Formats: sequence, C-alpha cells, structure tokens
Amino acid sequence: MMPNPFSNRDIISTLDFSKVDIEYLLEVAGRMEDIARQGSRVLANKILASIFLEPSTRTRLSFDAAMKHLGGQVIGFSDWDKSSLKKGETLSDTLKVVQGYSDILVIRSEWEGAARYASEILDIPVINAGSGAQEHPTQSFLDLMTIQRERHRLDGLTVGICGDLTYGRTVHSLLPLLVNYDVKLKLISPQQLKVRREDKMLLESKNVSFEEMEAIDTVIPSLDVLYMTRIQRERFRSEEEFLRVKGYYVLTSSLLKNARKELLVMHPLPRINEIDPSVDVLPQAVYFKQPRYGMLLRMALLGLIFDAF
Repeated sequence: MMPNPFSNRDIISTLDFSKVDIEYLLEVAGRMEDIARQGSRVLANKILASIFLEPSTRTRLSFDAAMKHLGGQVIGFSDWDKSSLKKGETLSDTLKVVQGYSDILVIRSEWEGAARYASEILDIPVINAGSGAQEHPTQSFLDLMTIQRERHRLDGLTVGICGDLTYGRTVHSLLPLLVNYDVKLKLISPQQLKVRREDKMLLESKNVSFEEMEAIDTVIPSLDVLYMTRIQRERFRSEEEFLRVKGYYVLTSSLLKNARKELLVMHPLPRINEIDPSVDVLPQAVYFKQPRYGMLLRMALLGLIFDAF
C-alpha cells in the first residue's frame, strides 16, 4: 500500500500534485458515497475554519457538509463586513487567531496568492477555495472526478473548455490536471479572453494536443466533454471591457442537436446566461451532479489530510 500523499498537506495549486497523487485521491473519493450515506466519526475531534472573503455557495456548503459527514465541526465567517477585517485588522492577524481555534483552514479570497500566503504563515493545513483569478484546485479535482465517474475513463477524450479562459480560475486549475492524461483540448473563447501564456506553455511542455478557436457550434460534434465557464464580471478592469464580451456564448438545446449522446456538459457554477435552461433536461447535462461529486471529493481530501482513511 502506497503512503498517503495528502497527509498534513496544503492544497494550494493543482500544479503541486503528480498523476499518482491525483489517482490516489480519486480512488478514495470513489469510496465516499457509502460514508456520506451512513455517516462517520473519523474527524470527530477536528475543527475546520471556513474563511470566505468572497461570495460562495457550493464550495463553502460542500466543505461544511463534507466535514460534518466525517463527524467534524465547522467554524468561520463568510461576511467581510462582520469580521475584524472591517475594522482594519490585517489578514495575517486574523489567520493567526483563527489557527488557535482550528485544525485546518479553508480560505477563499479575491486576492491572488492569499491561500499560499496563509500556508506560509500558519502551522495547520490550508486549502485554497478560490484565490482571485488564480486557482481553485478542489473544484478542478471534482471536475476530474465527474468526468471519470460519468465517462468511466479520462484517457482518449476530446475536451472543450469554453468561455473565460483568461480570468477563470477553474480553468487554470483544470488544465494542469488534464495534462496528465491522453486528451485533446479545444480552447473556445473570444480573442480578449484566450488562455493565458503560462497555461499554453504548460500544454506545450507536456505535448498535449490543443487548438484555440472562437466558434463553438462547429466543434460541438467532436466533443466528449464541454466545460462551460461564465464571463466573470468581477475580474474585469472596466465595465466597458466586460460589456464587449458579455453574453458571448449561450449554449442552447438546439446547439446540442448534433452533439454526441455521451457528451458531458459541465459548468463549475454559478451560471449566468451561458447555458440556457432548456439544456437542463438533456441527458448530457451533468452540472447539477458536479456539486454532489464535489462534496464526496472534499470528504476524501479532508480525511486524507488527517490520515483518517
């Protein structure tokens, strides 16, 4: 049996993990359904601090649910205005105080680098739950789990990633995971929101087949996975810049008429208008399954960090 590669480990970037690590996590996550159904007390003496300085629904609640399914407890806040940060306390002081109450920290912030900074100043494990436009590693782990569970494989797939490829932090976390597999990538975006240079350099260094394009309709028939992302208004430097690309892509049921029956339509959520509600009833739509996989994945991750499995 191989050593647990997640023991007492920070989860800051998907770049920090090997394919062996990823496969280990997915294997453990695959066993979490029964534990979620029956409940567990393996983390009964552990407290998770949940510090969300940016809006969140799924990530915050799924970490909360994951910890409680394992018997642990959760403390924290999700409203900047009701914390001492509003009074002018530094992030460093806030985090050091929180460390005294908890065994692990999950943090989301609009500041890029906040999670890594927290990991450098704290002695407890830190999980990055979204760091500005930088990364969102646990979202991408659950995205990979969704593909594996729904398609029963990761190799040999053609994956389209559509929308905001510049500011979308889920994209920056997902690409380093996909390069470990034999995939073809179709990177679909407006010219203003093309994939970042460093992401492209990673794909090239791993000899991953990828193609950049602007049109979505012509590529849909060739896809096994279509990963839609929203145009992120909060990341733009100006309202004018955002308005130029607002509503650029809207996936409708008519656009999917020529799609493969086994296509997976995914989205990290929240969606705004980039997937029409008519798609929700199609068998290809799995974006409301992803949050469930996310809770199971985060259960596995928390358990592994504490060596509970």
